[in-house]
Amino acid sequence: MERERVRKRMLKILDIAPDLKEIILSKAPLEEKRVRVKDFLNKLLIRSYDEDPAIPPLEWILARDAIRALRTILSPRSEALADHSFLGYITQLVQTGGGRGVRRPRPDFYAEVEALLKGMMGKTGIYDDKVPAFLKYEGRKAARMRSAELSRMAKKAHRFKDRYPSGLDEEIIRKRSENKARILRYFRATEMEWEDWKWHVKNVIRDEKRLNALIQLSSEDYEAVKLARMSGIPFGITPYYVSLMDYETGMERDRAVRAQVIPSLHYVKTLRELRDKAAYSMDFMLERDTSPIDGITRRYPMIVILKPVLTCPQICVYCQRNWEIEDVDSSQALLVKSNLEEVLRWLEDRPEINEVLITGGDPFLLPDTRIEDLLSRLSGMGHLERIRIGTRTPVTLPQRVTEPLVRAVNSFHIPGKREILLVTHVEHPYEITPQMTEAVQKFRRYGMGVYNQMVYTFFNSRKFEAAALRHKLRLAGVTPYYTFNTKGKEETDEYRVPIARLLQEQNEEARLLPGAVRTDEVVFNVPRLGKNYLRAAQHRDVISILPDGRRVYEFHPWEKNLSLVDTYVYTDVSIYGYLKRLKAVGEDLNEYKTIWYYY
Repeated sequence: MERERVRKRMLKILDIAPDLKEIILSKAPLEEKRVRVKDFLNKLLIRSYDEDPAIPPLEWILARDAIRALRTILSPRSEALADHSFLGYITQLVQTGGGRGVRRPRPDFYAEVEALLKGMMGKTGIYDDKVPAFLKYEGRKAARMRSAELSRMAKKAHRFKDRYPSGLDEEIIRKRSENKARILRYFRATEMEWEDWKWHVKNVIRDEKRLNALIQLSSEDYEAVKLARMSGIPFGITPYYVSLMDYETGMERDRAVRAQVIPSLHYVKTLRELRDKAAYSMDFMLERDTSPIDGITRRYPMIVILKPVLTCPQICVYCQRNWEIEDVDSSQALLVKSNLEEVLRWLEDRPEINEVLITGGDPFLLPDTRIEDLLSRLSGMGHLERIRIGTRTPVTLPQRVTEPLVRAVNSFHIPGKREILLVTHVEHPYEITPQMTEAVQKFRRYGMGVYNQMVYTFFNSRKFEAAALRHKLRLAGVTPYYTFNTKGKEETDEYRVPIARLLQEQNEEARLLPGAVRTDEVVFNVPRLGKNYLRAAQHRDVISILPDGRRVYEFHPWEKNLSLVDTYVYTDVSIYGYLKRLKAVGEDLNEYKTIWYYY
């Protein structure tokens, strides 16, 4: 019975493309079917370039993309890379409903195939059948009607953005003032101590009992933090950052803030399991293969990453270096002096390198004197024209950004000769506070730029949520710089978002923003290889759809036109599963209906 249900469902989906259905149902060998399907797709593609009354306006663009995706999926090379024959699997389902040893398709798979076929046949139905009224007119009348349509689009965008409160809203500022007072009472601390960054580091919240005394925790969060500490998994939150959280659990406003630092049970349990696997490496980005010397990571010709410290004032759950970080403010986190000297000599001997990104960990956890000494040594190398400092302290510990620190850093910023700039991580408008804004402005007043790297996760991926962040960032003096697709690490599956959603966000939501606001580059950070720019479709291919509905991508290396480097195969999270999660948090899925047609 189950097999027959599977077979009937696949046949119904194939009704979208009758010619394709006929080929799949034929008794021809698999390779002959492959040839016939490709011939069918080639004819469809040619037809999409002609005036075809069967395809509604603009559907032909989606048809081309879907046809190209399916052609790639059907290639033997793609099947070998994905270790899965999409054509063979479909054939098995329509002929026998699967069978012993054949993975049962999930609803995610049906949804992907249905969308793919609708796309290639010009039947997505995402466009309004009516031609915009302003296209029927010319001159001032057309302009006024067009302006009215643009106002409608803008108002809709504003309605969405207004759903996401900012830490600059007066109501939120008042609420956080109460939070701060409550935290100070708990620690029996003074306002003066609150303004001292070292007090916050000394009083980092490291366990479930103290955190639960400051904010309400769900039973699952309480258990997760407890298990993390028992298992030696790094955990810590600054008192300041706790003040950004609403006291009550289950509030919508602070969910992105909590999610960054309070691990889930899935995260903790998965990390425990992975640590027990001798053959498994948590070094997802394969830094071991790109570190020519301790403390250095190098993936590009002219820039290197320098890691003088491998800890932060607090720990982000999705940190790509969670495998290296022992604990908050760990005494083992510093790069020992002899190793740092070796790193600096290594840099001196490589004049082709003209930029250094100082990160870790968070280098602003170091004392002012050590930061100044390091910048002095680097600035003494004439070939280094730019020094980037990666820090989240404006967000997690703005008290750290003192006038002496800013003056020390600025002394090495010499316009026309050497640039010093800050790169931070703001993930949600709720993190943007008057204190964070003032920390940013301290650097801006000295002429130093501050840029943002956003990690696109489930917790900031709702409609116009990232757009709201970019808008507020610019008002706070921060330039959107990169938006990273979430790392495909097992322990952070709950954070991952389909690549199609990030592409949709860029093309539909960010596109409505003024150019000065949408300056970030959307990237997939490929292990070992470096950044793959998602705006450019020619840098990747969808090579398969698995029985569980997950797309498999092949990413091309950035240097593919410069030298011979291998590609990278990545299995994404399911679009169907992602949409189910959005629905569970109250989203209208009709607002996301085009997500299937981004590849």
